[in-house]
Amino acid sequence: MKPKYKRILLKLSGEGLMGNKPFGICGEEVLRLCEQIKQIHDLNVEVCLVIGGGNIFRGAKEAASGMDRSMADQVGMLATVMNALFLQDCLLKLGVDTRVMSGLQIPEVCEPYVYQKAVRHLKKGRVLIFAAGTGCPYFTTDTGAALRASEMNCEAIFKATQVDGVYDSDPRSNDKAKRFDEVSYDEVVEKNLKIMDISAVVLAKESKIKIIVFKQQDEGSLLNAVCGKGLFTVVK
Repeated sequence: MKPKYKRILLKLSGEGLMGNKPFGICGEEVLRLCEQIKQIHDLNVEVCLVIGGGNIFRGAKEAASGMDRSMADQVGMLATVMNALFLQDCLLKLGVDTRVMSGLQIPEVCEPYVYQKAVRHLKKGRVLIFAAGTGCPYFTTDTGAALRASEMNCEAIFKATQVDGVYDSDPRSNDKAKRFDEVSYDEVVEKNLKIMDISAVVLAKESKIKIIVFKQQDEGSLLNAVCGKGLFTVVK
């Protein structure tokens, strides 16, 4: 297996850590994900990670139900820090040197995000997990992922989802949904394909960063996608 990319950003949803649980974190699922990350790291791929917090708290949902939006987003950012620490612990136990850098200042827990330090971590072969998004409310983890991918000069954003690519509608509820092997950034926006927030897609386009959409649950799906094999959709 030969990787097609030297440096990538992997975007995971918080819900992807739940496994079969209704909420929270499934240890078996975290281990399975971390083993896949180790596989590509062992191929000398430089890996950045961004993970959501929806398995613990969804800021936008709580804001819609009456909670102050800024406060709800801050709680959501803290949820991403918790998920990042779980992933870091698992990766360290697998022998993968890993650092968590946060958009919020929590020095007793993890490093604050500093661009030059982040670059040095990657050059030293460490997996780098970006937590707490941009550190500002009203910005989703999708937008934070596109921003960090741009700053780190990543070649691609690998977006892990529940399906094996981009469809024109949800294939889980529509068996006639059309799947795309390749789609343009503009088509994603025009057709409202909802793979990431529009602002994230636009930023990826401006930074010339491909978005690779693949199914998280499939065995070896991340390794295959990084090596250009298996089922996935390329947004470029």
